[in-house]
Amino acid sequence: MYSKAANRKVSPRRELTVTEAVTGRRSVRRFLPTPVSSEVVRTILADAARSPSGTNIQPWKVYVAMGAARDRLCRAVLAAANAGMHSDEYDYMPSRLKEPYRSRRRRVGFDLYGLYGVEHDDLEGRKRAMLRNFEHFGAPVGLFFAMERYLLLGSWLDCGMFMQNVMILTRAHGMETCPQQSWCEYGSIVHDELSIPDDQIVLSGMALGFADPQAPENMLVSERIAPEEFATFHVT
Repeated sequence: MYSKAANRKVSPRRELTVTEAVTGRRSVRRFLPTPVSSEVVRTILADAARSPSGTNIQPWKVYVAMGAARDRLCRAVLAAANAGMHSDEYDYMPSRLKEPYRSRRRRVGFDLYGLYGVEHDDLEGRKRAMLRNFEHFGAPVGLFFAMERYLLLGSWLDCGMFMQNVMILTRAHGMETCPQQSWCEYGSIVHDELSIPDDQIVLSGMALGFADPQAPENMLVSERIAPEEFATFHVT
C-alpha cells in the first residue's frame, strides 16, 4: 500500500479515511513491546512536516528516544519522580482550574483509574499508574517535541499542529500514540539525557508504538462536547 501524497510504502492494512484516522485516535496507555524501526519514525516525521506554520518557519524540533537511550531516560525520570524532584519546563494549566474544565478533567481521571482498577482513595495505586507515564506506557519509542525559547505563541500553535499530524499519521502505519506533557515536569533531566540545548523549550513527550488490544485502559473513549457548546456561527 502506498501513500498517495508521498508515494511512500506504509503498513499492509486497510487504509483509514481521514475521518477514521482523526475520530479513532486514542491516547493509548499500554503498548506492546513490538519493535518500531527508526525508518518508520523518520517517514512519519517527514510526512508530518507538511504541517502549516506561520510564514513557513517550521519551528518544531524532535528528539527521538529509542533502545538504550530511551531506557536511560526512563530510569532517570522515574528516580526523580519517586524523589519528588520536579523541574517544570512551563506552567501547563492554572493552579486553580475553573468550570467546566475542572469537571472534564476529573471525569476522565475517574474513568481512567476505573479501567486501571484503582479506587479513587488508593493514593499508592494512583501513583503507580501515574509513574507508568515515565516508562512510555511500554512503548518502544519516545518522541520529545521542542522549539527555540525566544519564539512566541504563534510557534506553539505551529508545533501543536505538527504534533497532531504525527499522531494521525502514526495510525496509517498501524500504530498509536499518547501525547505526554508530563515529561515536562522533569524538564532538566530530559534536557540532560537527550542533549537538548538550554535555549530550547521542551513542549511535550509522546509515546509511539503498537497498542496492546487486551489492555482495559486502552478501551477508554473520553467524552467530547458537541459543536453547539463550543462553536458560534455568524450567518447574517
